[in-house]
Amino acid sequence: MEPILIYGYPLGSSMGLVAALEWLGRPYRLCRVDMLGEMRDPAYARINARHETPAFITEAGRPLTETMAIAAWLEARDPERRISFDPGSPEADRMHQLMAFLNTGFTGAFSPLWSALEMDPPDPLLQNSLRRWGRAAVIERHDALEGIVGDTAFLVGDRPSLADGVLVGVARWLEFHEVDTPARWPRLAALRRRIEQDPAVIFATAIEAGEQPAGSGACRGHLPLAEVLDRFGTLAEVA
Repeated sequence: MEPILIYGYPLGSSMGLVAALEWLGRPYRLCRVDMLGEMRDPAYARINARHETPAFITEAGRPLTETMAIAAWLEARDPERRISFDPGSPEADRMHQLMAFLNTGFTGAFSPLWSALEMDPPDPLLQNSLRRWGRAAVIERHDALEGIVGDTAFLVGDRPSLADGVLVGVARWLEFHEVDTPARWPRLAALRRRIEQDPAVIFATAIEAGEQPAGSGACRGHLPLAEVLDRFGTLAEVA
């Protein structure tokens, strides 16, 4: 069977993994999940007890969660090095370093902003404090990333890699939360424009929006969440 990526909308970080699957070029399927609805349903815990996306069903039918674990699975199945680099090479080390930073401090900086947005019932005083804290953290993390973006076209070299996929799904949260304009970080803004103009990212963004674009042909279609739960959910409970 083809592996299945369970990705979230709206504005899920998992959009970048859809792009990575397109870059990889191996057959795969998708499962689109509403993060404000379906993902919070108790049944979703059968795939991911933490009620998060992304989640992944491997070719062996085994559920796998967490962005870095899914990225490692994809890297191990990339012998042509379309989205990764030779093990032990300086490029591979840099890619792993950047992915770790993006998936921890960079992504985590947005957590107070999401908490403020999703707070129910609302607490205006606490929400304002979270927004101030979150904006300061996001700006600091963007300053750090601006300092380590190199002179290459993408994060590692002249082609997109898994690191660019991890970045592109999260970086757009800057504008969504109205923290600042991308122009404040010109090197990062230029990098984002290059990644966002890539056909795989255009495809992934359209898929996330519920459109049916023509991609590379690697995507073999969507499966409904109910079917994924029925087929693989009981395995997820013991994974």
